Amino acid sequence: MDGRLEISNNRAERSIKPFVIGRKNWMFSVSQAGARTSAMYYSLLISARENGLSPYEYLVYVFGQAPNLGKAGYAASFSDLLPTSDKLPLELYVSKSEKQEQEIYPWEDD
Repeated sequence: MDGRLEISNNRAERSIKPFVIGRKNWMFSVSQAGARTSAMYYSLLISARENGLSPYEYLVYVFGQAPNLGKAGYAASFSDLLPTSDKLPLELYVSKSEKQEQEIYPWEDD
């Protein structure tokens, strides 16, 4: 056993709960491509939240950077825009008090 690992997977279960609850609403996607795109966006947002980023602020940043990728003053590559990148601005991160509130009320988003 490794003492650094969590005993349960409750955190992972809680993070996907809103998706499971909303699954019936998304069951009737118009196409497979639409369903795949929805899954990618959802995965990106949950990854942002799990990495301490504000989902809304993160998306505003990504959509502002992506069209100008590689130009001076913008992100150099898509990997710089991922939620795990160390090149993201500090203002995208959620404060400690906001993070605690998200953990208490995970279904209430910005």
